[in-house]
Amino acid sequence: MVIGTWNLENLYRPGGRYGPRDQAAYEAKLKALAGTIDRLGPDLLGVQEVGDPQALDDLADALDGSWHIAMSAHPDGRGIRVGFLSRLPLNTVADITEFPSQLAPVQAGDDGEPSRQMGRGALAVRVRPAPGHELQVVVCHLKSKLLTFPGSRFAPRDEGERARYAAYALFRRGAEDVTVRALADQLLAGDGDARQVAVLGDFNDEPAAATTQILLGPPGSQIGTAGFERPDHGDAARLWNLAPLIPEDQRYSRVQGGQRELIDHVLVSHALLHRVERVFTSNEHPLPSVGEDPTERRDAPASDHAPVLAALRFP
Repeated sequence: MVIGTWNLENLYRPGGRYGPRDQAAYEAKLKALAGTIDRLGPDLLGVQEVGDPQALDDLADALDGSWHIAMSAHPDGRGIRVGFLSRLPLNTVADITEFPSQLAPVQAGDDGEPSRQMGRGALAVRVRPAPGHELQVVVCHLKSKLLTFPGSRFAPRDEGERARYAAYALFRRGAEDVTVRALADQLLAGDGDARQVAVLGDFNDEPAAATTQILLGPPGSQIGTAGFERPDHGDAARLWNLAPLIPEDQRYSRVQGGQRELIDHVLVSHALLHRVERVFTSNEHPLPSVGEDPTERRDAPASDHAPVLAALRFP
């Protein structure tokens, strides 16, 4: 079974504010996205930046075979949300936005009310990859590092404003990590040695970032560390980032300002670790180097992200 995550980049039907300007550009995007998915052959794909629910239906129709769809009911202000494309039947487990009750609201701007919820919902589903096996998977899309300023500006008035809004974005992304981690705790139920759980999505930060580390749970024992081969009590609650298993020349999912970065991740519980056969990205076409204004790519084919996938072995 192959699971994975892919930010589809502004998947809207044409004619709106954010999507392609015309039908030809939209059809070119669908063709490029479908071609990549058909070639890679995932069984369960968590997706981000679904702007129109009907657009995900259009993408599923363009794919080979039959597909099941699940989408979050909680988009952000641009209308983008997370979802799943699956060859297997899906059961929705949770669709959350609210921060845990113990977490105080975070400042989201110079003015206005503090934020008490994620910008985009996190969605959890259950699938049965083989008889007697149950897999629970969360997809999320955390606060972007790309900054927006009051008045829908992508450039700050001064460096003080840039610094403040970078901090607000970090506050929000950290709180969203805590929220997704709380959902993972619920699914693991303290039994990650037996419960098969994966968390995947666009985390908008690198594997070693403090925000990404929040999602891992107890420190130590990550792949490539001295503690990896030594079981401990933390294994029942821990998630492992599969990033170190990606071939080094593929270990990026986006190019920002000319710099390669891995901001899309697949995490698994201890019960899934021994099932991992291969982890890879798809960079068959050079990824574009993106700047600070996402509207510049509204007519671009395909996506500015590469999918990140993991092949899991089930009986």
